[in-house]
Amino acid sequence: MRRASVGAVASVLAMVIAGCGSLPQSHGSADEGGSVPLAQASALADPKAYEGATHAALGDVAIDPIADSPTPDLPVTVTDAQGTKVTVTDDSRILALDIYGTLSQTVFDLGLGDNVVGRDLSTQFAEAADLPLVTNESSHDLVAEKILALNPTVIITDTSLGPWDVLLQMRDAGVPVVVVDSTRSIDNITSLTIQVADALGVHDLGVKLAARTKSEVDATTAEIAKVAPTTVQTKLRTVFLYVRGQAGVYYMFGEGSGADSLIDALGAYDVSEEIDWSGMKPVTDEGIIAAQPELILMMTDGLASVGGVDGLLEKLPALAQTPAGQRRRIVDMSDSAILGFGPRTAEVLNALAVAIYAPESAKAAS
Repeated sequence: MRRASVGAVASVLAMVIAGCGSLPQSHGSADEGGSVPLAQASALADPKAYEGATHAALGDVAIDPIADSPTPDLPVTVTDAQGTKVTVTDDSRILALDIYGTLSQTVFDLGLGDNVVGRDLSTQFAEAADLPLVTNESSHDLVAEKILALNPTVIITDTSLGPWDVLLQMRDAGVPVVVVDSTRSIDNITSLTIQVADALGVHDLGVKLAARTKSEVDATTAEIAKVAPTTVQTKLRTVFLYVRGQAGVYYMFGEGSGADSLIDALGAYDVSEEIDWSGMKPVTDEGIIAAQPELILMMTDGLASVGGVDGLLEKLPALAQTPAGQRRRIVDMSDSAILGFGPRTAEVLNALAVAIYAPESAKAAS
């Protein structure tokens, strides 16, 4: 599977979202209903022939920590993803912040959720719902005053949130700031999990959580392989669109964006390599027509921001010249889940796979 350089794609995504201004943020911790296991769903005989949009619901699944109230081995000194040596002596007041909500999910699954004192806008699971925001209410910008008010003893973050000066201010205030890998992909779930664990003095738990996550993902992709077409000709030609209608933002995510590894894991055909579409770029009529997608993956809030499927087809009329547009074949999932690539990756893959290959089962469960 393909990967971008560390942090490059996350930085682009951060700039795109920052440029969107104040946007509605539903980001619900869970959907109404939920997802059925793919093995129990009624798979389509021909996924290419199905017509209509489907929401991939996760449901409200409780955190399942790998350990209860672990005792970290501190102090610990780590060299972070930027090459900075950081010493952590106390993790009693943790902030784990990124644009995907992945880092806070990882900390909770390591068993240290009780130590987390605040959250970013993308952290939406139920166990963190009552934590105070340290970002703006309607954007992903960090607010220094909110962070300092929580007196954190360690901050785990990446380069996807800003302004960067806020994190430098935290370091100047004596707060250890550990910057981990900003790449989000199926490929680096293990290494990212261990980076977070190492910074919090629970390396062995990080190894265990990473192994559990990999085992769950492997089991889920094995189930997907049973129902997904197996040849390039029969797989669903798929693209990922990032849309924010109020700001006029329409991006197609390509190679190295993380969306490519998601599409691969779902047993679909990632069109971006074929049309040489790398990273995250504004979508063009030519790009959409060249891609000829049969399936479009989107974030739920993004689809809502253009008024649903009808609005998307109006805003991007070139979609009418593609099989996906003609069949209204769009699958959406919560913004805070679809590209997170953390401990819930197997659940995300299962929910998306049911929506793609067994859409009537997905609708019945919602």
